[in-house]
Amino acid sequence: MSWIVSRWSAGMPTRDGATGRREPAVMASLPSGPEVVHVGMDTSMREIVCGVLRPGMDVPAVERIPNDEESVRRLIGKLGSRHLLAVCYEAGPSGYELHRLIMSMGVACQVIAPSLVPKGGSERVKTGRRDAVRLTLGLRAGILTPVRVPAPAEEAVRDLVRARGDLLDDRKRMQQRLNAFLLRHGRIWSGGRKWTIAHRLWVDRQQFAEDALQEALDAYRAGLEAREAELRAAEARLSAWAGREPLAPAVARLSGYRGIAELTALTLASEVVDWHRFPAARAFMGFTGLIPSEYSSGSRTRRGSITKAGPEGVRTALTESAWAYQHRPAIGAGLRRRQAGLSPETLARSWKAQQRLHATYKKMTARGKPHGVVITAVARELAGFVWAEMTS
Repeated sequence: MSWIVSRWSAGMPTRDGATGRREPAVMASLPSGPEVVHVGMDTSMREIVCGVLRPGMDVPAVERIPNDEESVRRLIGKLGSRHLLAVCYEAGPSGYELHRLIMSMGVACQVIAPSLVPKGGSERVKTGRRDAVRLTLGLRAGILTPVRVPAPAEEAVRDLVRARGDLLDDRKRMQQRLNAFLLRHGRIWSGGRKWTIAHRLWVDRQQFAEDALQEALDAYRAGLEAREAELRAAEARLSAWAGREPLAPAVARLSGYRGIAELTALTLASEVVDWHRFPAARAFMGFTGLIPSEYSSGSRTRRGSITKAGPEGVRTALTESAWAYQHRPAIGAGLRRRQAGLSPETLARSWKAQQRLHATYKKMTARGKPHGVVITAVARELAGFVWAEMTS
């Protein structure tokens, strides 16, 4: 399988997302020819169901093996010449260690996007055997869509970024529990947004006459403080990685855009890594899950809420960054510091993004669109700008 990556030298992509020059991307390396043995693996925690399709066969033979290194090596060893093997399995919670093991043995292996595996509309039975057969036949037919497997160093930083995301979720849960506790006992905040400095001071002043209630409040406060301390420590560790290889160059360029500070840039860089795998800005927007869902038939077109496909961290980072574009274009002290040393082309694209995205915000709010809808639209356009930046 091969694909073409569209690069764009500067500016925002047109509506078809295909402006600018085109250069070929890296080719996938699965063997081809009538002698190839195709293997599809349905993986689980304890076993792997393997479909093996040898030359001349129409129906794969199915074999079950334990999910351990010795069993995988034994299976590969009895399938013949390794340079004539093509193996695949679906991406899942088991990660990429199986892929790295198979590749280390000199066998071509792909990790397949599960949501893009063709399935019959009337199928109501799902078993490991059926999945293995479907993967094997799809691999030979060339109709499966592989995902990019990150290098171990890239995956390590990404997992650290996701650990911070989990800590953010934990802090939010503790805040919700503390809010619910105070609400149950008639302590209602009416001073505007919650968890501002003023709200936090108000929470700290709350006291109860009943000893048990006071102890419960103290427990909630201590839990929140613990989550905040853990989050600060995680962010300090992440800041150190923002300036290290392999993601430091990407973080520096992304940080040159308004609203994308260091940790946000590191989130985007670690989750995406290879920006050239997206042939156009529209494809990257689809990856972020910021495009509207659609159900159209004949002359009728129906669009709904955004798809929310792809990594949640990327979508959240772009949406939070999009709020910065509600303000008029300007180069503040923080942005000026982050832009120091960047190329003139990056600075020009960053400024163009400010102008265009602020104009989008003003136009949509003037038409009475809800703020959530407006920010989602701005985040979608921002995705196009960062894709253009990282592929130029």
